[in-house]
Amino acid sequence: DIMNGVNPSMMIGACTDVIAGEHSIVTAGGIDTHVHMICPQQAYESIASGITTMLGGGTGPSTGTNATTCTPGKTLIKQILQAVDDLPVNYG
Repeated sequence: DIMNGVNPSMMIGACTDVIAGEHSIVTAGGIDTHVHMICPQQAYESIASGITTMLGGGTGPSTGTNATTCTPGKTLIKQILQAVDDLPVNYG
């Protein structure tokens, strides 16, 4: 069976990744909207559980209940995004 709306004349974007899904269950990845970016291992744990996108930050205090997802300044945000560029999830 083919999903409704899928046909040979369907328009797709240049960044669309078309995959074969025969005999598979294919679902959209989950989004975690509250992430304290503290270590690269989070990306691998997330992808293993179906999370494909992580939103957050956090360069402030990280002890006890002082943890924060606030990332002060555009320079630090740029550095975080550069640091996670090779990890297998989307960051924001």
